[in-house]
Amino acid sequence: MKLVVAVIQDRDSIDLLEELMEAGYRATKLSSTGGFLREGNTTLLIGCDDEDIEEVFGVIESVCRTRDQVVTPITPVRGSTGDSFIPYSVEVTVGGATVFVLDVEQFFHV
Repeated sequence: MKLVVAVIQDRDSIDLLEELMEAGYRATKLSSTGGFLREGNTTLLIGCDDEDIEEVFGVIESVCRTRDQVVTPITPVRGSTGDSFIPYSVEVTVGGATVFVLDVEQFFHV
């Protein structure tokens, strides 16, 4: 058994959950927040058999695509005497998925 932990962008979560359910997989959805942009993410916990890993990856890959986005992160000004922040726009690549696969000794669904 495997536990797939997929961290994805919020805007991909509904489509991915639908595709996973259509393929016969269940997932637990957790709200999370990214560190750099401090934007909402979704973390999905998906339990599956070892031989299903490639199919689960395929579903994740088919839905979670990267995209470029212009953002204005709030960054502290170094060396300042107060809480000063200078906003500036920067283009970053967002989306896609960060996926972890963990071995699971037992898996119960009740």
